[in-house]
Amino acid sequence: MPRISPLHWKILEGVFRKAGFVFERQGRSHRAYTKKGVARPIVIPTKSEILPEIIRSSTRTAGISHEEYFKLLEDCK
Repeated sequence: MPRISPLHWKILEGVFRKAGFVFERQGRSHRAYTKKGVARPIVIPTKSEILPEIIRSSTRTAGISHEEYFKLLEDCK
């Protein structure tokens, strides 16, 4: 199984958009995405490198499996 590596926030945004999340709002240093049926919004920091811990936490909140994450990521690169 591949390891999750750091990503630019725009690539991670693409992963969540492909999963059906919609941009809701932007703060100074983060963007929030929502999806019907997901209890909490997904918050993506607008940094050049998003750490694997944040990616894992966000995918867990979104209900995206490890395999599905890599499939969506492949479509976004």
